Amino acid sequence: MIDSRTILGIDPGTNVLGFGVIRIDEKKHPQLVDAGVLDLRKDTDPYLKLEKIHQFVSRLCADYSPDDLAIESPFMDKNAQVIFKLGRAQGAAIIAASQFGVLITEYAPRKAKIAICGNGAASKEQVKLMVEKILGTKIENQRLDATDALAIALCHFYQLTSPLSSVSASSSWKKFLEANPDRIK
Repeated sequence: MIDSRTILGIDPGTNVLGFGVIRIDEKKHPQLVDAGVLDLRKDTDPYLKLEKIHQFVSRLCADYSPDDLAIESPFMDKNAQVIFKLGRAQGAAIIAASQFGVLITEYAPRKAKIAICGNGAASKEQVKLMVEKILGTKIENQRLDATDALAIALCHFYQLTSPLSSVSASSSWKKFLEANPDRIK
């Protein structure tokens, strides 16, 4: 089980970056702290965008002192340039968080959707509805990038609290028992 902690979730993007901050209380329940977006669509210089992402994530780390950064991994699109741009945005956010000593974990979008909705092909609207239900609050006037970031943060929380989180689906029972000798009676 985990102690109380703060998790910063990031849905990276060079046009719109979503963020979500959750705090795990003493009862091990996630609570919404903040969520929103960094809108970079008006900026044309790609390197200035990366600098702004770094500064923004640094400010989030300074303001909320997260224990963990859960960040969405880039995914392959029809255009290979998209994965490079997302990777750069992700890198700028990771460097910012690492400078604050934040533990960093990367999750595939599909994994977060499965963790939140039980369906790896869930729509952004379905993810938003489930995030609201899990956190017990309406998330008004936010872009779906913000609720995607909260989903990444919640996915990380579930990973931390799952007794099987260190076991991948392809692992064998032998590997599980070797990694968990205290579970053998």
